[in-house]
Amino acid sequence: MSTPPPRPSVLFVCVHNAGRSQMGAAFLTQLAGDRVEVRSAGSAPADAVNPAVVEAMKEVGIDISAETPKVLTTEAVQSSDVVITMGCGDACPVFPGKRYLDWQLDDPAGQGVEAVRPIRDAVEQRVRGLLGELGIPASA
Repeated sequence: MSTPPPRPSVLFVCVHNAGRSQMGAAFLTQLAGDRVEVRSAGSAPADAVNPAVVEAMKEVGIDISAETPKVLTTEAVQSSDVVITMGCGDACPVFPGKRYLDWQLDDPAGQGVEAVRPIRDAVEQRVRGLLGELGIPASA
């Protein structure tokens, strides 16, 4: 029997871990299931996930209302194969041998659900593209 390839791990990072990174992690979890280890964190985490983001994700059948923003740790970066930053700039530690992607996406902070929808859709498209690059078929 051949051993399955190791599960890639992906870390989504934005400043507050309340919007973009939560959406990225939620889409990747839904589309990849247990074939990818998914984390998200923020360099300055907010107290709660953005309610407009929770609402926008609910519209596509993903409930992230129980998620909480988490602080970005060096360990989280070191234990991830792919680190996706979403506008946190220099706050993200860089380690050799990791793959870094910077997704330039509008910040949903302070926006209503109408403004969050196109950001959500852009995040989903990029997550689907990432799955293709990782060689993992989307399950949805």
